[in-house]
Amino acid sequence: MAGQAQEAPQLGQTTIDEVTRAMTTDEKVNLIIGFGSTFTTNYSAAIGNSGDLVPGAAGQTNAIPRLGIPATVLADGPAGLRINATRRDDQRTYYCTHFPVETLLGCTWNRELVEQVGRAMGDEVRRYGVDVVLAPAANIQRNPLCGRNFEYYSEDPLLSGEMAAAMISGLQQNGIGTSLKHFVANNQETNRTGSNSIVDERTLREIYLKPFEIAIRKSRPWTVMTSYNKLNGTYTAESEELLTDLLRREWGYEGLVTSDWYGGRNFPQMVLAGNDMIQPGHPMQVKAVKAAIEQGTLPMEAVDRNVRRILQYIMKTPRYQGYKATNDPDLKAHAEVAREAAAEGMVLLKNEKLEMRNEKWAAPTLPLRTSSSIALFGRTSYDFLAGGTGSGNVNHAYVVSLTEALKNAGLTINPTLADSYTRYLAEKKGEQKEDGFLGTVTLMPEMPLTAEQARQAAERNAVAIVTIGKSAGEGRDRTHDEYYLTDGERQMIETVCTAFHKAKKPVVVILNIPGVIETASWKHLPDAILLAWMGGQEGAAAVVDVLTGKVSPSGRLTQTWPVDYADIPSSKTFPDVDCLTADDYAKFLRHLPVDTVGRSTGIYDSYYNEGIYVGYRHFDTSGQAVSYPFGYGLSYTTFEMRNEKAETRGDSIVVSVTVKNTGKMAGKEVVQLYVSAPGKDMDKPTKELRAFEKTSTLQPGESETVSLQVAKRDLSSYDTTRHAWVLESGTYQLHIAANSQDVRSTLPVTIEGRLTEQCLPILQR
Repeated sequence: MAGQAQEAPQLGQTTIDEVTRAMTTDEKVNLIIGFGSTFTTNYSAAIGNSGDLVPGAAGQTNAIPRLGIPATVLADGPAGLRINATRRDDQRTYYCTHFPVETLLGCTWNRELVEQVGRAMGDEVRRYGVDVVLAPAANIQRNPLCGRNFEYYSEDPLLSGEMAAAMISGLQQNGIGTSLKHFVANNQETNRTGSNSIVDERTLREIYLKPFEIAIRKSRPWTVMTSYNKLNGTYTAESEELLTDLLRREWGYEGLVTSDWYGGRNFPQMVLAGNDMIQPGHPMQVKAVKAAIEQGTLPMEAVDRNVRRILQYIMKTPRYQGYKATNDPDLKAHAEVAREAAAEGMVLLKNEKLEMRNEKWAAPTLPLRTSSSIALFGRTSYDFLAGGTGSGNVNHAYVVSLTEALKNAGLTINPTLADSYTRYLAEKKGEQKEDGFLGTVTLMPEMPLTAEQARQAAERNAVAIVTIGKSAGEGRDRTHDEYYLTDGERQMIETVCTAFHKAKKPVVVILNIPGVIETASWKHLPDAILLAWMGGQEGAAAVVDVLTGKVSPSGRLTQTWPVDYADIPSSKTFPDVDCLTADDYAKFLRHLPVDTVGRSTGIYDSYYNEGIYVGYRHFDTSGQAVSYPFGYGLSYTTFEMRNEKAETRGDSIVVSVTVKNTGKMAGKEVVQLYVSAPGKDMDKPTKELRAFEKTSTLQPGESETVSLQVAKRDLSSYDTTRHAWVLESGTYQLHIAANSQDVRSTLPVTIEGRLTEQCLPILQR
């Protein structure tokens, strides 16, 4: 045996082809199918926890020692690495930094900052012995009820793709890999492994595939993860058109494709289609693939092709290259990165002046005076939410509380209210339900608040802060109660505003939430609203940085906030989650059918009938009123945009604009470039985001000239009759804007049209 082992080709010492030829059929199948196949007993779509090299990692590949092939480790990580914080018979801890959720990072509109977060996160991935982090996610926020929207950047494909590319670049600078997910049209969690996304070819190309194309072309992720859902009747993990024709032949992708955990149904077809690796692994998958090989329905050529791609991936990994996990990341330094990013992604939605009892504010409600005494309302004021649940969760060492952060900034907290909430949270903890498998949390109701409690608080404190906290997570979509304020939340805001405004004192609402909620019916009540999202373990500290003016808010919305849920086109075809039960979700998890009598067809077939009119493309084109437009956000200072110029340079258009800080505080501005196409040849939105840049921090009176470049190809629309990207001839209007509905200036440019790229027809509706 020893002699045979020495004679066997070794990975890296001989060619990959020679190593592949030396492998037995069993070895090839076990390389394609993950390590979980050795112990998994139940086959269901859930968060993975597979492997022995790094406890808590989502998955692991099988080693083949005789050929010099090591096992490699894959772990979750859209908001930070998800591994176990403690290990058996080990006194050390293995905490990871809980960074802000991707939606908040998207709202920074800052590629450099997102890349910096990626570098810090990737350092932890490498030091803890993980080879690939299963992130980022580039899916479109099609509907605000999607339970996993907090893991996604935006409703806009350009912004989603650019942010994902920045994150991939930062992560992979550490010599570890990423897995760009979930490919593609994965926009709901209800029946996520059985739903069928029905999307026309133009919509698929322009909206849902575009962020993946941008990220792949710009940052070359090591792996791409297929989604759970079907696309026009075919599981994405089983689609040769998607994984071979489009991804590899058309886009030139050379990396590895892996399944989502327990994704797909026809395992031999997954291998044949180009889904190279099946995770986390199950005996059922091994049996099916081996049987197909033996029966000749799965050609060995396809198996060998996938094996070669896996070997190419393995050779890049830290584990193959001999790196030994040091388990010593600088968590303190990374927490500072998380805090900076959290503050920059928070969006100031409202900030008005209020006449005070004995004086008038010299400025709007925010920033707060550091001598202010605070009456703090809302359960999540005392139990701040760091992030969503499921595979996007992180085993962190701590989460800064809002009370702690306010005190650290020199602000005082009303002790009577604090005691009441502390007792309430302790008493009601049992009502906060958690699904132990996916970690989904149903938060306890708000503490009932009397008018007398609010009156006393207004008498004794200068400012009221009301925190609205809502949760979301993998495996479930949000209910309408999670989109609208509950009766308790509304009553709390109304009671506090009535008491404090009678005393001529301001009220600030903080939104500690995973996604868009309804605001139009109540936003007139408070004096300021800060959208804090879920800022990770340092989120509350970042909130106080913004509240006190240490940081001037510069976050801008990456999604439209409608007046009402019914205004959203996809509301008509999105699953009616309010009528589903816990038993229904358990059936979905086990791949069992659910009775859909009287329920939304979106449970099984999700019709993307709105086409390309997602988010602001719909609202701006139809002229329908919104609560807050795409790209919106306030600042503590003001900016002027001037000296706008546009010129054609070869195949690109370059727009320059000078941004000047005309206010009294330092701050950053986002310059957004929208383009209106002639629209003579095919139906098009009123305008579409085609470029953006964020300034550096500008001091009062300081200016910076920003350059935005748009390739003419990127102004093309997809023509389904020709299966091609076509640039229309005519005059294009270039809109320099602060948000999609606040255009500061418009520059015309005339372009000669042409067919810019011929494509293959894919998964047509």
